[in-house]
Amino acid sequence: MRSSRTLIFYGLNAVRALSIIGLLLVFSSSITIMVKNVQAFNAFEAVKGTKEGDEMDDCDYIEGSSIPNQAAGVFWAVLSSLLIIFQTVVLIMSEFGWPSVFFDRYFPVLGANFGLGALGIFQALMAAQILSHHCDDFPLVSAFFLFSVACLNMLLGLIFRESAKQRRSITAWRSDTKGILPTSMDTRPTFVAVSPAVVSAHFTGESEKTLGSFRSTSDKAALGFGRQGEKAAGLKGFLLQRPVESLPRYASPPRPMSPPRRVEMPTPQRHVSFRHSNDSLEYVDNDRDSLDGGKRHSISSVASRDSQVEVVKTSPMFKSSSTAI
Repeated sequence: MRSSRTLIFYGLNAVRALSIIGLLLVFSSSITIMVKNVQAFNAFEAVKGTKEGDEMDDCDYIEGSSIPNQAAGVFWAVLSSLLIIFQTVVLIMSEFGWPSVFFDRYFPVLGANFGLGALGIFQALMAAQILSHHCDDFPLVSAFFLFSVACLNMLLGLIFRESAKQRRSITAWRSDTKGILPTSMDTRPTFVAVSPAVVSAHFTGESEKTLGSFRSTSDKAALGFGRQGEKAAGLKGFLLQRPVESLPRYASPPRPMSPPRRVEMPTPQRHVSFRHSNDSLEYVDNDRDSLDGGKRHSISSVASRDSQVEVVKTSPMFKSSSTAI
């Protein structure tokens, strides 16, 4: 059982074939009408001035034609046939979709982005123009057939709207059917290895000459990542953000800054020597001896003789013998 998409595709293309046939019939019938009008006008001019011609002057139309018996009537009749022929040619080209660029740019109602409603309206206007005058059987049948196809196109335009021409497109149908069967894709890179000549040319500065043939023409039209590229992207509505700066994976991250450490200077050691006599205790500051020649201080105390105490800290500590008091 065929899918609905397939039925719609074949149905819309059948209507398109009927539309082309109707336009071809109107094209040929308009030529026959124009030829017949010109022949009737020549016959009218041949009998003009005679009794028969005087009788024909009282008629609204020239006998055997659709030319009105008025000033420049033959001109407007021939011009109407030429315009119908021109319109049929344009509509046939739009039905074939060639040239699509011309219709999309200069006549978008007949382009690929519009539906079949506008096409049906144009066909109905041409058929009504032909049926509004007396004509033979062949133009009459052709105009009726074209008017019926025009009504069908207007109905399809209301149903499918702008997607009608896309649904009946043969190229779109072929592109969609290609993706039905699974296909194998080669995911390997195009260039597996680089020749030594290319590498040497890159590092020696001759890459422009050596690799010039590998560049495509699209690279010349690209704007790159500079100011021109940012300007063009901004005009199209894109917002470019500068990427966050980061180090490559092979680079080690920087060490964090450690706070300054407080270095304590060692406290200078003072060497104090104590000497005592019978009535007083005398000490000598050895550190100050090198600066101011040494100073001797006397402390009244009672101590043993020939005892000496040495203190190695800022606060004086006494060391004495067992005879010290």
